[in-house]
Amino acid sequence: MKRPLAIEPGKVAALFIDLQEEHRKDQRYLVEGFDAVLANVQRLQAAARDAGAPLYHFAYVVDLDNHVRPFHPVQADGTSAFSDKSDPLTAVCPEVAASDGEPLIIKNEPSAFGAASPAADIRMQGIEWLVVAGVWTEACVDATVKDAVALSFRVLLVKDACGSGTAAMHETAILNLANRLYGGAVTDTEGACRLLAGETIEAWQIEGSVPLRFTFDNAAGLYRDL
Repeated sequence: MKRPLAIEPGKVAALFIDLQEEHRKDQRYLVEGFDAVLANVQRLQAAARDAGAPLYHFAYVVDLDNHVRPFHPVQADGTSAFSDKSDPLTAVCPEVAASDGEPLIIKNEPSAFGAASPAADIRMQGIEWLVVAGVWTEACVDATVKDAVALSFRVLLVKDACGSGTAAMHETAILNLANRLYGGAVTDTEGACRLLAGETIEAWQIEGSVPLRFTFDNAAGLYRDL
């Protein structure tokens, strides 16, 4: 349900997951509505910078030479079927790329909290809340959010600054995450920007366990209501 939420200044960081060129240029891995996602991410990044919140950027780059994955999909030449280290489309889209001093962390696994995890650095800054945006919602965003919760961070999941291959994939992934977003909240870009500016908003926050029992018929409506 929606309840008032405020985030203490100085206690929040923003994570931007895999906003890479392949998701708008590689026909196999296009994200539906990616231009809108990028526009919302730009707003979030501006709000985070204005608030003095740390920004962390991530790119998923698969290196099969150094990380053996027996069942990973490959192309005829043996390179990864997606996000291969030799593919220039793994570059982060320039309009949402890191500014001076902001880290770009290359990861070889879905979660931002894998081998190259910035969790220790984030903790040292006294951060409690993580604003999370990026793609794909049911894959790398999902893994990052679940790991963040397990690491005792509160997650503000920005639903319209995330995306996937289709709206259905994205919306059901957001609902699944909302069902287990213990200690966190779901909002849209407008709400997240207001929170970063120090305002109090009405944000969807979980009560109990798995409260969103969605079906094929009502999933889209429940997503809109988050």
